[in-house]
Amino acid sequence: MSVQAGSRDDDDLQGDREFAFSSSDYAFLAKLLKEKTGIDLGPSKQNMVYARLAKRLRKLHLPSFRAYCDFIAGPDGIDELGATLNALTTNLTKFFRENHHFEHLGDQALTEIRARAATRGKRLRIWSAGCSSGEEPYSIAITLKRSMPDIAQWDARILATDIDTEMVRRGGEGIYNPESLEGMAPDLKAKYFETSGPGIPPGKVRVREDVRQLIAFKHLNLMDAWPMKGPFDAIFCRNVVIYFDKDTQRVLFDRYANLLVPGGFLYIGHSENLFGITERFKLLGRNIHRKIA
Repeated sequence: MSVQAGSRDDDDLQGDREFAFSSSDYAFLAKLLKEKTGIDLGPSKQNMVYARLAKRLRKLHLPSFRAYCDFIAGPDGIDELGATLNALTTNLTKFFRENHHFEHLGDQALTEIRARAATRGKRLRIWSAGCSSGEEPYSIAITLKRSMPDIAQWDARILATDIDTEMVRRGGEGIYNPESLEGMAPDLKAKYFETSGPGIPPGKVRVREDVRQLIAFKHLNLMDAWPMKGPFDAIFCRNVVIYFDKDTQRVLFDRYANLLVPGGFLYIGHSENLFGITERFKLLGRNIHRKIA
C-alpha cells in the first residue's frame, strides 16, 4: 500500500521546516490515528504532528513526510507504526492529579467496597485506563495502602493500561525524577518511595516494591477487544476521552459500565462530562460518577 501523492498545488504545511509536510500527509496521519486509537486530531494539530514525528524521520533518514507515510503504510512499517502512535498520543500526568478523586476513593468508595465484602469476599479491582507513565495507578495504590491497613488480607489488584508501549514500560519500572514528587506530603515520600538501592539510577526515586506489587501494567488500545472480564469496583479514565468524538465516547462509556460492579465508581477528567453520552451513570460531584444498578 502506498500513500497517493497530492498534486503540485496540494497545500504545503512546511513553511521553513526541515521536512516537506503537506495537507494530504496530515490527513493521512490524522485518519490513521483515528482508525487505530479513536483519537480525533481535528484540523488544527499540524504543528504538533510535525514536531512529534520529525525526530522519527531523522532517525529513519527519510526525506519527507510523504516518504514516512508511504513507509508506515507498507509491509516494512509495522514496527514503526507503533512508534507513530506512541509519538502522537498525549502523556501528561502527575502524582495525585485532581486529588479530590483519591480523597473520594479513600474516604467513601473504599468504605462501600468494604461493606460489600460480606457478600463478595475481600476482592478489590480498580482499572487505570490511560495510565501514561504510571503516576495515576501509583497514586491509587498509595491511597489503598493508606486507607486499608489490612490490604494484605485482600485480593486487591490495580490494572494499569495505556496505548503507548513506552509509557507502560516506564510505569512498570516505577522510577521517576525527584521533581515528580513536588507538592507531595513529606511523609508520603518517605513511606512509599526510595532514593537508593539496586536498580535505582543516581538522582532518581523509585516507588517501593510493596506498592508496585499491587499494579499490573499492560499495553491496551481502548478501541480493541478487552481481554479482562472484570468486574471492577472503580475505573479511572481521566483526560482520555477528550480526544475522542461523541460516538466513540458513547461506545467507550458503555463498555466501562459493562465492566463495573453495580454501584461501581467512574472517575473522569475535569474537562470531561457524560451529558448526552450515557445514562448509565449518576453524577456524584466533581467528575465522580456511580454506575446505576
